[in-house]
Amino acid sequence: METERPWLKWYQPGVPYDIEPPTDSLYSLLEAAVREAPNDVATQFFGATMTYAEIGEQVERVAAGLKRLGVKAGDRVALVLPNCPQHIVAFYAVLRLRAVVVEHNPLYTARELRHMFEDHAARIAICWDAAVEKLQEQPSDIKLEKIISVNLLDAMPSNLRFALGVPIPKLRKLRAKLTRPAHGAFPWGKLLENAPIEEWEPKPKVDDLAVIIYTSGTTSLPKGAMLTHRSLYSNALQGEAWMLGAQQRKEVFYAILPFFHAFGLTLFLTFGVMKQARLVLFPTFDAQMTISVAKKNPPSVVAAVPPIFEKLAEVSKEKHVSLENAKYCISGAMSLPLATIEAWEEVAGGLLIEGYGMTEASPIIAGNPMYPTRRAGTIGVPFPSTYVRVVDPENPDQDVEQGEVGELLAKGPQIFCGYWNNSAATEATLLPGGWLRTGDLVRQDADGFLTIVDRVKEVIITGGFNVSPSEVEAVLRSHPDVIDAAVVGLPAHSGGEKVAAAVVMREGVELDEAEMRHFSRERLAAYKVPRTITALPSFPMSMLGKVLRKEVRAELLAKKTEEKQQ
Repeated sequence: METERPWLKWYQPGVPYDIEPPTDSLYSLLEAAVREAPNDVATQFFGATMTYAEIGEQVERVAAGLKRLGVKAGDRVALVLPNCPQHIVAFYAVLRLRAVVVEHNPLYTARELRHMFEDHAARIAICWDAAVEKLQEQPSDIKLEKIISVNLLDAMPSNLRFALGVPIPKLRKLRAKLTRPAHGAFPWGKLLENAPIEEWEPKPKVDDLAVIIYTSGTTSLPKGAMLTHRSLYSNALQGEAWMLGAQQRKEVFYAILPFFHAFGLTLFLTFGVMKQARLVLFPTFDAQMTISVAKKNPPSVVAAVPPIFEKLAEVSKEKHVSLENAKYCISGAMSLPLATIEAWEEVAGGLLIEGYGMTEASPIIAGNPMYPTRRAGTIGVPFPSTYVRVVDPENPDQDVEQGEVGELLAKGPQIFCGYWNNSAATEATLLPGGWLRTGDLVRQDADGFLTIVDRVKEVIITGGFNVSPSEVEAVLRSHPDVIDAAVVGLPAHSGGEKVAAAVVMREGVELDEAEMRHFSRERLAAYKVPRTITALPSFPMSMLGKVLRKEVRAELLAKKTEEKQQ
């Protein structure tokens, strides 16, 4: 069932209601940039720059090297990289071969990576050298034939590489964070020694599978969302329509969000390349460093999560560095507090608008207009060519009355094609007619603006990343002194959530919270480690013996309130 689109009248004048469907692959975006803007700066990394022509040449060489290593159409190639020029080159080189990019967070532990590699069965991984050991630790049943190690220092200016080699403790510490020896891995530089191949296979097609990104659900095992060239290209076109006025070869994108996150991938790897922009790359967020870069190369496009906007605004005022060039500013992945909007707009040159999406939608579904019609506190209205419905979560065939709370369904060219190796999850998420179940409870007003109310699923969103409670609970339960665990999200000062855990300890054993956090940190990425761990005598259970997380959450909130009052 199609729905009317009352929100169209609130679009910024000039924004089209629908996009022209893409007919080519993502690789054509890079080809166009190399052809039309060969001498324009494509990437800036700690001051070192590469032009689009240089990026294009490296893509051809790396693609040739991967082909000689046996990569062919349909193969999955794992990328385990932070934001760096090599990530962009690897991304497009894999696509050039009609192979599939599988993005991974390089901060994941070996344990977290194992399920993903078991699932997608990539034979080749291109990996940050500091994370190579995590792949080498994988058991023999992981059929990983080649690990290609990437040294971030290779993409930095020679003077900085020299400085990092000076035996000063502070510089040594920074060098250790950026790189470490990767024994037994295949060096990235050897791929660049390959001459481009003259006779290529056919280029990728618009309906080919392009990328797999693993997303946490309510179960302990992440699912691989399959994104085609069409879905990712469509979302880039939708972003281009929304960002009315952004100019070709004129914009400076600050790539703070990681490329392995769907938000960062689309904003920078596809849309940024589509705009033939200068992409200023940050492998990790540091507000002081970001603002220092802004003195010489101020951003015009900033996409981030609320805590980042808050910190940048604070440091900008402290350092008296203007951000008035930042005219296109988008916040996502967590709720955007009004105080953050006010702080940012005091120093920046454009509105800070909130958007909404999920990995399964490439990722953006809705956003506030970059125009005075925006409504702070809402997630905005559906993007061009996007339809939404608000339905009864127990009966998604039944729409709720306008203004009532229901589950958000979305439909559009950006929607994914399913989960890798998981038909049951695909059928539960993709409904007949192409409707995506988001799992989010929303209220839609008469003008079509959407407000998030709650989530059907219990995923915790912290710092813009999804955390599966079940995954963290499984780690806590593996501690010899823990009988049971429950993990929930509690409100954070930033406006998002923090991971909080409750545990039932073995009789006679007291909780050592610091030790328990250390135990968790060895087995989980840092953002998944509970910020607080509380011992409870028992958990509230359903009649089926399932822990009632909502009641556990209420109990933890009550304890927090009680502690404040004491």
